[in-house]
Amino acid sequence: MADQLSNQTSIFGLHLWIVLGVIVGAVFVLLLFLLSLWFTKSRSKPTKPQILIPTNPPQIIPDPSAIQRLSAIENQALLLKQEEDCAFPRIQIEMGKDHRVLYPGVSTFAGDDPAMVAGAVGPEVSHLGWGHWYTLRELEAATDGFAAENVVGEGGYGIVYHGVLDDKTQVAVKNLLNNQGQAEKEFEVEVEAIGRVRHKNLLRLLGYCAEGAHRILVYEYVNNGNLEQWIHGDVGLCSPLTWEIRMKIIIGTAKALTYLHEGLEPKVVHRDIKSSNILLDKFWNPKVSDFGLAKLLGSDKSYITTRVMGTLGYVAPEYASTGMVNERSDVYSFGILFMELITGRYPVDYKRPQEEVHLVEWLRKMVNDRCPEKVLDPKMIEKPSSRVLKRALVVALRCVDLNSDKRPKIGHVVHMLESQDQPPNNDQPYSDPLGVVDVENYLFRCPIDVVLLKDGVRPKSRSNLLFTASATQLLVVVFSKCVD
Repeated sequence: MADQLSNQTSIFGLHLWIVLGVIVGAVFVLLLFLLSLWFTKSRSKPTKPQILIPTNPPQIIPDPSAIQRLSAIENQALLLKQEEDCAFPRIQIEMGKDHRVLYPGVSTFAGDDPAMVAGAVGPEVSHLGWGHWYTLRELEAATDGFAAENVVGEGGYGIVYHGVLDDKTQVAVKNLLNNQGQAEKEFEVEVEAIGRVRHKNLLRLLGYCAEGAHRILVYEYVNNGNLEQWIHGDVGLCSPLTWEIRMKIIIGTAKALTYLHEGLEPKVVHRDIKSSNILLDKFWNPKVSDFGLAKLLGSDKSYITTRVMGTLGYVAPEYASTGMVNERSDVYSFGILFMELITGRYPVDYKRPQEEVHLVEWLRKMVNDRCPEKVLDPKMIEKPSSRVLKRALVVALRCVDLNSDKRPKIGHVVHMLESQDQPPNNDQPYSDPLGVVDVENYLFRCPIDVVLLKDGVRPKSRSNLLFTASATQLLVVVFSKCVD
């Protein structure tokens, strides 16, 4: 046996006992590997819990509120089950008429209140196809939980808060109030009307939030207050609003309206132009805000509404009486705003004498009495020249013409305000012996023997005339009754 084990084999010339030893060792190692593998698998396999079936199970009384909440959720959405240790919040797909899709977002549930469950759904992707959405939690953090001390304004259907986002961006957060379904309508109007609008004199909409019943708009923040505060607020005896600053504000506002009326399709009518809706930056650049009353109009169409919306004193008379609204309604409101800026008076002020309550009527009377300088804001230290003031009054009075068809388009208003000199009188329906149109003479001291009215008839007595302008011609019309 020893001799056989000592014999050399054909495997690398090794002795037989060495080959057998190698084989035995390999088999032993293989068995150890298999044993360790089995032991590892047996440890990783969870132990089946022992199921105890009670002989007398207790009666289970379901919570009616839980059933109601679950039923409501099942009727509205398909919920994907979420594991307790899952890092991703649930995804909800609504099957409603708008076919809105809700994507993952941070949601918190407080207690078992169904209202809290409904309001904690993830942020909504706009079915309007535009907009950056913010979560409700983001905006609550930005405004300190919509704290009262962060309120910077109220208007329309919403309260405006100052907020600071996580990236230190300052924003104006408008929380729309749910006023019998009007809030959601206003939300859709505002987003659709200004979501894609970009103009330096329009307040920019950054995004919105739509979670549950919440409808919130997020605007850029303008840090110099609004025009109403600077006109009527406590600014001391001397207003920082010089004539140049006031003209800068009114021209910027007119350019913003020109863009809404003539630069967009469909055109946008603001419907609530007023001093509190004109925000100002630190360089006195105006930003037209609050499109809560805006309506989208098709070209060359008027919109008839059964609910007149606007602010007392700014609403055009035809809009108040018939509900007919178009861009000429904005022109009327703009004219009132212009008068307010020139005079420093409210459009309607019942604290003043009876003949001065309504700004338009009082200003017309002052113009008829040839006292234009007396209408200026007394807090304005440096007064404009008589010529400049009268030109501004002419434009303002044109804008508030009772006949809406006679009001100029807002683009023409911009042209009139920016024109340094009046155009020559070539091809005009009236003549001037000097060849130059003198606004002061024609408006306040019009010589009868040099005036031809539009129909070619020369007036027989002195008149107060209103100078008007359009893109192609100048017109002279009778402003008030003739006086001898």
